[in-house]
Amino acid sequence: MSAVGGVGGGAAGIHDIIALRQQIIDRSSLLQQLHAPEAGAAAQPAAPAAGGFGGVLQNALHQVSATQNQADQVTDSYQRGETTDVSKVMLAREQSSVAFEATLQVKSRLLNAYQDIMRMGV
Repeated sequence: MSAVGGVGGGAAGIHDIIALRQQIIDRSSLLQQLHAPEAGAAAQPAAPAAGGFGGVLQNALHQVSATQNQADQVTDSYQRGETTDVSKVMLAREQSSVAFEATLQVKSRLLNAYQDIMRMGV
């Protein structure tokens, strides 16, 4: 995660992290569609975020949760013997891990920004 650690502080750093996270999610979705076309046809597109910044964050958290749920389903399917493609299982687990790690990085940056704002004198 050296690329995320090297991002400068402030709002520009947060925007870079959010943009990186979105790229990861987009590539993850594309890979999922390539590896499982039947699952890609059944997937629902993400609803547009309403409510400004809070809506964007809520939508991002829902996407991370959906990625984790999908990884759990693929893992369970593999454990039951329904799926024999180990690479599909590992890809789903890695996508889930990267999405969660990106979310933690965004949370840390937001918390740092909030603390900096609270320390400012009026």
